Amino acid sequence: MEKEQPKFKILMFPWLAHGHIFPFLELAKRLSTRNFTIYLCSTPINLDSIKTSIDQKEYSSFDVKLVELHVPSLPQLPPEMHTTKNLPSNLLPTLLQAFQISTSSFSDILDSVKPDLLIYDLFQPWAPKIASSKGIPRVYFCTSGATPCSFYHHSYTVGTGSPFPYQAIYLRDHEKVNLRNLIAPYIKDADDDFAFGNFRLSSDIVLVKSCRDVEGKYIDYLSVLSKKRIVSTGPLVVDVNCDDKESWEMMEWLNGKKQCSTVYISFGSECFLSKEQIAEIAKGLKLSKANFLWVLRFPIGEKTSLEEELPAGFLETVKNRGIVISRWAPQNKILAHPSIGGFVSHCGWSSITESMYFGVPIIAMPMKFEQPINARLVVEAGVAVEVEKDVNGRFVGEDVAKAINKVTVEKEFCEVLRDRAKRLSEKIKENAEQEMNETAEQLLRICLKN
Repeated sequence: MEKEQPKFKILMFPWLAHGHIFPFLELAKRLSTRNFTIYLCSTPINLDSIKTSIDQKEYSSFDVKLVELHVPSLPQLPPEMHTTKNLPSNLLPTLLQAFQISTSSFSDILDSVKPDLLIYDLFQPWAPKIASSKGIPRVYFCTSGATPCSFYHHSYTVGTGSPFPYQAIYLRDHEKVNLRNLIAPYIKDADDDFAFGNFRLSSDIVLVKSCRDVEGKYIDYLSVLSKKRIVSTGPLVVDVNCDDKESWEMMEWLNGKKQCSTVYISFGSECFLSKEQIAEIAKGLKLSKANFLWVLRFPIGEKTSLEEELPAGFLETVKNRGIVISRWAPQNKILAHPSIGGFVSHCGWSSITESMYFGVPIIAMPMKFEQPINARLVVEAGVAVEVEKDVNGRFVGEDVAKAINKVTVEKEFCEVLRDRAKRLSEKIKENAEQEMNETAEQLLRICLKN
């Protein structure tokens, strides 16, 4: 009689940002159906967000347990702010510092759960070191894609004097930021090569939230640079089941629009626009010919209204073809809607992965960090147009309108773009299961080896 394969326990430990937590959650759900028991560790406010955003019947079918991490409360950072969602940017360093003080809580969790493997994130190099001291193998999961990692790893390993081997990927002068100097001072146990030390600390492989159909050559180059096998997990797109009244009203509004006639505008929950940027986007929407659904978010505690932030008379002028909301919206449901013909995005990795998954062309407006590299990637893939900016990174409404019209109105161009986006979507979906199976096999091999 064939011996039954043991069921291994994996502890997953993401950074406190939704753009990290939800890819970890999706990976957890998929691994739990492949003979693993998953423990997902985060702060209570983030765990509450997970509980309210997923279908409880669906969730009960997964072997995923939520584990609370204790992060000390600081006077300016109460427990409800132990998340990057809607967090004012000036408090991010404080959150990073508070997170680093949670090492003893995390060590206790390791002792309690006794996992066979730890899957960890970028901002806590101390986590794999604690796991290593306890004899627990650890795997780094990069949620930001392979292209920016390979670009920055090349700069660090080969040197800035040597050009990146793929000319489509580059940074303009105003986009160049020393991320290490910006973040490392707040990171406990950050080595000289803080970001890439995570690759070195990883046991045998590194997981990347990516698809070979999109990033194949960058995955391979990252493997050469890091001397680790890079395993793509597939897109890990979150299936949102949201039936609240306001979301239903949004869907009803979209139902009244023609196919591919509408653009969706969202800059995520952690990227906040200045008054000037809001005014130029509004101007671009007025000048464009597309319908639009604009999600405009503000930091926690900032008491403001759409009427105050938008140009005077804007809402009245566009009321027949556009709506603006300032609350959470079911992004995947919106992107999957047939009336959506383009996505005006800051090019956060989760957002553009979702856009490619649903076959929606992208109007790229990168704002910071790795977003310009992501924008160049989707332009190279032939599924995006980037909004022009000046040498200081500023954009004007006329160029916003030009990019939107190119994607939604200029028939010859937009049909080619939509066809490419549709074909890429089909490839991503076709290979997603295979990539996840490979991920599970590699993790199983590490558990068995240990």
